Amino acid sequence: MKYAKILKQEYAYNKSEKGMMMGMAVTCKNFGSTKEGQEVKLYTIENKNGMVVTVTNYGVNIVNVIVPDQNGKKEDVVLGYDTVEGYFTNGSFFGATIGPSANRIANASFMIDGVKYQLIANDGTNNLHSHEELGYHKALWNAEVQGENSVLFSMEDADGNMGFPGNKQVKVAITLTDANELKLAYHVSADKNTLINMTNHSYFNLAGHDAGQIENHKLYINASAYTPVDERLIPTGELASVEGTPFDFRELHLVGERINEENAQLKLGKGYDHNWVIDGCDGTIRKVAEVIEETSGRSMEVYTDQPGIQFYAGNCITPVGGKNGAFYGKRSGLCLETQVFPDSINQEKFPNSVFGPSKDYEAVTIYKFNW
Repeated sequence: MKYAKILKQEYAYNKSEKGMMMGMAVTCKNFGSTKEGQEVKLYTIENKNGMVVTVTNYGVNIVNVIVPDQNGKKEDVVLGYDTVEGYFTNGSFFGATIGPSANRIANASFMIDGVKYQLIANDGTNNLHSHEELGYHKALWNAEVQGENSVLFSMEDADGNMGFPGNKQVKVAITLTDANELKLAYHVSADKNTLINMTNHSYFNLAGHDAGQIENHKLYINASAYTPVDERLIPTGELASVEGTPFDFRELHLVGERINEENAQLKLGKGYDHNWVIDGCDGTIRKVAEVIEETSGRSMEVYTDQPGIQFYAGNCITPVGGKNGAFYGKRSGLCLETQVFPDSINQEKFPNSVFGPSKDYEAVTIYKFNW
């Protein structure tokens, strides 16, 4: 079974964690009801180091990631809501599991095997994150606790739903290890060739979800190139060098250091909202990014087997009240969304994003925290 392979790959990433699972636990409680009255659950995973992750089966939205700082003080470092009702709207996709296709698709359409598929245009003429109301982040998933540190979420997605072909079996395993790794393992099988490009849209603020803007976070991205965009924020097809540009994060830079420079690409995105091309991507899990917040001493490393990563600096967060009375606005959090390149389905030179009977979709992303 291919899904077993992805879980094997996931755990093989860090063999030193074997035998370290003592003190871990998964608990479950009610998190309210859907609009239709279905019961929603909230799953909490704790590790021996004081980290806590909570995730709901409504949309597999990551609700909390609680991490100690260098003095042992714990803070929640992801933006989100206290109740499930907040996720009914969630215009900025806080914590969201995005699928079947993340990011933008030009003209909200694509061709597979000579057939044109039309999606909803919900971002000008583009499709963005599949569908605002029917996307995976708004679905009620099945959930099964796996051992002492993991929850497996699953759902069925019917042929033609949101305009995408193929009956799909979708699984996302969320795991918290004693190595302080939040692991996301995705698997999709489909009975037709279809577009699959999943990601998680969590917004991180390592000073705390209610600590204000993230411009003083330091960022590293292991990428010598990025994909410039046009006025619709659709990649032009070029793989542009980051050398000598504000997009060069091969050494640590403050997020806010160059974000307001006179740069045409930054103006289009109102700051950083672009895909970086991961150096040396070969389908294995490797470190692709790191974020450091020096006041708290917290840092987060990002590992993935995917070819791209979207760094979004939260430039257009819809101003909204969040957890514990916090107010979220522009650049209150940043996203590092691992992915196949945006609009790959319409660009022959970009990595493959078509999966189906002959090839399942499998992907792993790891957010590893240090303090």
